[in-house]
Amino acid sequence: MSLHKIAVIGGDGIGPEVVEAGVKVLETLADVEPGLAFDFKRFDWGSDYYRRNGRMMPQDGLAQIEGFDAIYFGSVGDPNLPDDITLWGLRLAICQGFDQYANVRPARCCPD
Repeated sequence: MSLHKIAVIGGDGIGPEVVEAGVKVLETLADVEPGLAFDFKRFDWGSDYYRRNGRMMPQDGLAQIEGFDAIYFGSVGDPNLPDDITLWGLRLAICQGFDQYANVRPARCCPD
């Protein structure tokens, strides 16, 4: 069996809702695909976490997620918080902390 440990960070705005829908898709896939399994662990990091704790994720946040096979990340940003807090405090902190250079986002092909 192939078990994939996934850190789930819904983040802000519509992010948590979209990520949870994606988790359901992955769980359904695992139900029908022999040998495929996921172990999801959710982290409530983001702007609401910032309002409660004064930071976007815990001081040891990177250590908490470094053992996972992947990070399923929703969105980050809040109209009531400066971008340098939300962006640098979570997404960029994770990307730079793990030396990640790719920020893959949905893309569309628009024929001529």
